Amino acid sequence: MMMNHPYHLVDRSPWPLTGAIGALILTSGLVKWFHHYNMNLFYTGLFIILLTMIQWWRDVTREGTLQGLHNSLVMTGLRWGMILFIISEVFFFISFFWAFFHSSLSPTMELGSCWPPVGITPFNPFQIPLLNTAILLASGVTVTWAHHSLMENNHFQVIQSLFLTVILGIYFTILQAYEYIEATFTIADAVYGSTFFVATGFHGLHVLIGTTFLITCLFRHLMCHFSSQHHFGFEAAAWYWHFVDVVWLFLYVSIYWWGN
Repeated sequence: MMMNHPYHLVDRSPWPLTGAIGALILTSGLVKWFHHYNMNLFYTGLFIILLTMIQWWRDVTREGTLQGLHNSLVMTGLRWGMILFIISEVFFFISFFWAFFHSSLSPTMELGSCWPPVGITPFNPFQIPLLNTAILLASGVTVTWAHHSLMENNHFQVIQSLFLTVILGIYFTILQAYEYIEATFTIADAVYGSTFFVATGFHGLHVLIGTTFLITCLFRHLMCHFSSQHHFGFEAAAWYWHFVDVVWLFLYVSIYWWGN
């Protein structure tokens, strides 16, 4: 039955269910990994989530690109959805900063009444952290370059700039992993270790998600899914990437530099 309204009512989909099952298996696998040092269940959950992402994004791409279901009204709803999602992510990170400043501004006797706590040797903020800051700022420039090139229908420059953004995101992740390996403290070392690794670790996870988002946009652009007027999938990825950049600036200034 045809509905005479401009809204897009999505078809029935199994992907919310498979995504929830994958998330349950993934978190259970994390617990098993931490307690029994066995990652089989974790990998199973990760595999299910990756398959769900591929299939779900394929469906949304088909609805917006091939079926023409994403009209101007639907696009407005998608934009507000992305804006509200990013706002929720802002408050997610505020909780980590709150925990960090609560402990650092008034360190207790158990921490040695000083910050960083006794026995903690923090990172030099002018080594890898400063390089990572430059990398993310550069990636913000390249993703903006990609957006303007897309609006000007410059197909080749979009490929160039998006590819550079993806490379910079991967480079950032590699340096972050190297920094973790070289760390002289762990997540179990007092409140400094827990706030440092939880805040920077979740940011690193967001970088991985944003990089995956941009790689998807790069492949979609190569298949000519975007036009100068219809490219919200890329816009959402760019907004998310800028959010990741801004969060890192706050992390660098507060945890790496001031907290040092």
